[in-house]
Amino acid sequence: MPLVATPAIILTTLRYSETSKIVRLATRDIGVQSAIAKGALRPRSRFGAALQVLSNGQAQLYMKDTRELHTLAAFDVAHVPLGLAADLDRYAVATALAEVMLRFAPADPHPDSFTVLHETLATLEGVPSAELPATGLRSMWRLVSALGFAPSLDACALCGTFTPPAGDVAFSTAEGGILCGGCAGPHAATRLPERARWDLSALLDLTCPLPSLDPPHFAAHQRLLARYVRYHLGEGIELPALEFWTRRPWLTA
Repeated sequence: MPLVATPAIILTTLRYSETSKIVRLATRDIGVQSAIAKGALRPRSRFGAALQVLSNGQAQLYMKDTRELHTLAAFDVAHVPLGLAADLDRYAVATALAEVMLRFAPADPHPDSFTVLHETLATLEGVPSAELPATGLRSMWRLVSALGFAPSLDACALCGTFTPPAGDVAFSTAEGGILCGGCAGPHAATRLPERARWDLSALLDLTCPLPSLDPPHFAAHQRLLARYVRYHLGEGIELPALEFWTRRPWLTA
């Protein structure tokens, strides 16, 4: 079994036995992988407290070509994101990002999505609270785009016709973006107001300042994003972390 060392982020952990854990990792070099951390629950485990969800570091895995469950030899922690765990708003969007990565990133090298996840988790931990809603939306759209599902906002998603930037447009979740007048009629679409289109464009463009979103507009963008993720990536499976972030039940508890 070859030993592979790669930067990694812990997406989730699961108790496997009295003494071991199964760890799901996003890695830079070999994609999303599952590994057993033998003895991780023992009092004097070599892993110590390293295997915390959302922690990043250097993973060493013994890879088994014929199996999907590998062996985690070591995990050298570089950073434990305590700032995420201490704030439910930050933690909710971070775990939604981890869920999307876990469910939809390939078990093959995909450094772009790993880099986006690594950068967005770091940004979420340090961003001022006033900018957190828009930052969370931008973080999720960045990851969705890195996975190959960026929405079309400048041209019709079906025929490619350029759409003027002014005015309301039709937006089709199923078709993956805005639709021109000719294509909007036969296809299910919702109205995307001009302001929402500009805000969405700004969220997708890292060179643009974050848009200012009041609570109703933030909630509307969340709903649009959640529908988009469920349609293009969800394929009918449950996404409890995305649902938790979208509903934000802690605000009404």
